[in-house]
Amino acid sequence: MLKQLVILFAICFIAANLFAQTNVEFTKESFPKDSKGLKTALKNILKANDYFVERKCCYSLALDLYLKANAFNPENALINYRIGVCYLNSIQKDKAHAFLQKAFNLNKSVSDDIHFQLGLALQISLRFDEAIEEFIICKNANKNEKLKAEIEANANKKIEECKNGFILANTVVKGKIENLNLINSQFPDYCPLISADEKVMIFTSRRANTTGGQRDDNDLIYFEDIYISKKTDAGWSSPENIGAPINTQNHEATVGLSPDGQELYIYKGDNGGDIYTCKLKGDKWIEPHALPAPINTEFKESSATISSDGNVLYFVSDRDKNTGRDIYSSTKDKKGKWGDVQKLSSVINTKYDEEGVFIHPDNKTLYFSSKGHKTMGGYDIFYSMLQPDGIWSEPINIGYPINTPDDDIYFTMSASGLHGYFSSVRPEGMGEKDIYLIDYTEEESPMGIATVTIVKGEVRDAYTKAPIEAEIEITDNSKNELVALFYSNSATGEYLISLPSGVNYGISVKSKGYLFHSENFDISDSAAFSEVTLDIKLENFSVGSKIILRNMFFDYASDRIKDESITELGNLYNLLVENPNIRIEISGHTDNQSSLETNTRLSTARAKSVVAFLVNKGIAENRMEYKGYAFSQPIASNDTEEGKKQNRRVEFKILSK
Repeated sequence: MLKQLVILFAICFIAANLFAQTNVEFTKESFPKDSKGLKTALKNILKANDYFVERKCCYSLALDLYLKANAFNPENALINYRIGVCYLNSIQKDKAHAFLQKAFNLNKSVSDDIHFQLGLALQISLRFDEAIEEFIICKNANKNEKLKAEIEANANKKIEECKNGFILANTVVKGKIENLNLINSQFPDYCPLISADEKVMIFTSRRANTTGGQRDDNDLIYFEDIYISKKTDAGWSSPENIGAPINTQNHEATVGLSPDGQELYIYKGDNGGDIYTCKLKGDKWIEPHALPAPINTEFKESSATISSDGNVLYFVSDRDKNTGRDIYSSTKDKKGKWGDVQKLSSVINTKYDEEGVFIHPDNKTLYFSSKGHKTMGGYDIFYSMLQPDGIWSEPINIGYPINTPDDDIYFTMSASGLHGYFSSVRPEGMGEKDIYLIDYTEEESPMGIATVTIVKGEVRDAYTKAPIEAEIEITDNSKNELVALFYSNSATGEYLISLPSGVNYGISVKSKGYLFHSENFDISDSAAFSEVTLDIKLENFSVGSKIILRNMFFDYASDRIKDESITELGNLYNLLVENPNIRIEISGHTDNQSSLETNTRLSTARAKSVVAFLVNKGIAENRMEYKGYAFSQPIASNDTEEGKKQNRRVEFKILSK
């Protein structure tokens, strides 16, 4: 009996205090006579308050309970206010204004921030003029001198966002936005990463089958895990948990992916929040390891992206406490060690947070989200171009309706510049954050015509057809400098390289026990996006095996070797040094222009020049023969310019070993 009296007293006390603070009269006539209904409502309110006040991230759980209490008494100002705030933190933000307005009508003093919350609800609904009025009232109504500067700054920021929003919402960008419902779930899905050819997507989710399970037995929030989907002719495959060793019982989130999809950068909550990297070896991901200092610090590093050559890392850190989250960069030296960290200039970074950085495979277009610059609310997506002088251009808002007054973040663009993927919270979403696709035409894309060439294919044994894990060297022939080093996948032989326009590239594919294979891609500055499939067959060391030296260049109608050939000649020299018993033939070949006599003389002279170069480097002359075949051994038709170009070549063949 005593216990029942205590409970009854507690219920009456809570009810009196709860409803007193809203200035809503709590009388017997205000509620149904059924005391059980009152008890249930109060229990719902107590539990909802725990979610709302103590665990602010649990708004969805608080909302359901407040709505049940509101059904019992819809005239309570505080409950209406909190329902409105919960809706502002959900995918149904458009429902917030009605409850907040009702709360204000019931009690104009329901909360000190009621006008600010009303402004947010109107801003989300694109009612920018009305939102500005509420933010102005918020500033003028403030009576707390200690918070005056902070309140005015927040209100002024929102007013500026509304002004930006009014302009952006009236200049709608083109492009079709699509919710990727084959990827998304009823839970938060975000931070999509794609390979340059869009065949693989890796993303973060808090869905029910995460490795860590629920974060708390009393709520429905799950630990972050990383998932993977692959693109087929039918579309994206059903996402699969990427599994161990990447996912653990703790948080793991995607932050960056190399363009070839072979190296993944992830976030772990260790040491304040660090970036880890893990590589795909065959069909298995290796154990993640933390990036070294000075990239990781005791502060939070939360996003990363790697240039297509693997030499520059852009990442986000909050190490500067004066400006919050900013974008930094680090460059590898020739030994593969990450250099000093550089904070990007104030052209990119603002006094507000930046997040979700992504460098396009062209290595000059930077996408990122920011709460600064000319945002229309929350995080907006911006892009900036790296100028020839090394200065980033003024960031441009990617536009509405990609950007909204809510958070729009983690943007990544396909190499073609035609497909953008990003995370957003929208009323039509499936579960809080969802992943969206923006489909552009070349005229609509913010990049215009992308200037990248994608080369992909498989490396296999020429005879057995078995896949080979080969080293792929990318060289700038004009500078004779190594640009990048990649490896084909050991299980599939697959490789993918991104070549920004404006460089004469030499490609050398090497594997122990095989002759190297060379390719040349001389890409002009204005070359449009293209995707080339090139399967490479490596020849083993057997008598009669031969390869084309595709990066051998001569002056026109001359046997003078051009400087752009130095790297290719170096590869041939190294092969002869590493295999001291082989004898080779260097052969010259031409197209069918001019006479047989002229072309025989020219092709012979060019082959002789190559031998002379190698002899000068120390290779014994008796290990090499040279011969000119003119146009007697074409590998393509001489009826086209492209065919003639292929026929003008130098080859080497193993004579003995």
